[in-house]
Amino acid sequence: MVRIVIADDQRLMREGLQTILQLEDDMEVVCTAENGREAYEAAGIHRPHIVLMDIKMPVMDGIESLKLIKRDYPKTIVLILTTFAEDKYIVGAMAGGADGFLLKDIAAERVVQTVREAMVGELMLPPAIAAKLASRLTANESYDFDESKLQGMGLYFTERERKIILLLIEGYSNKQIAVTLFMSEGTVRNYVSVIYGKIGTNDRRAAVGIMKELLLSDYR
Repeated sequence: MVRIVIADDQRLMREGLQTILQLEDDMEVVCTAENGREAYEAAGIHRPHIVLMDIKMPVMDGIESLKLIKRDYPKTIVLILTTFAEDKYIVGAMAGGADGFLLKDIAAERVVQTVREAMVGELMLPPAIAAKLASRLTANESYDFDESKLQGMGLYFTERERKIILLLIEGYSNKQIAVTLFMSEGTVRNYVSVIYGKIGTNDRRAAVGIMKELLLSDYR
């Protein structure tokens, strides 16, 4: 039985999703929450497999709740419920460890399918969200790096490596990078290893610190 928590400040949305999911023999909505704080507490009490998390809620928003859940209950799958195809929400959720996004206007059968796919480890990224991420990377890739600093350190990164570096700095996992850039996770791991080799460290935290210093100051 897949245990699910639904967190949304709109009662109609909570009850609608609950009705859809409870029709499935192998799914159970163990709790609903009106804000991020309640969602975090519910994750601790009920230990759900999946939390469906709205972004904009009172008391504590969905992004902050996501971060707390991923910190304390890292195996919990968190799917972000959203109508907001805006960079700041997308990036914040992905960096916080979101396992995917569920657009609120999605068809009922797709809701169930998304939950099932998330349970087997798929990172759920609707085309509209993927397009936003790709657009953001395209806008930034030519301007973020301090070229004189790269030259001074004898570093050269390909266009693909630069995209991966930007996502590493944002806090994306290898799986999130793979989905965002339409690559396999194994290929991403290979690229990350090459990047680490170029900057001289295998520690992710240290690597991110070094990579941040390679950006222009306006983008740090």
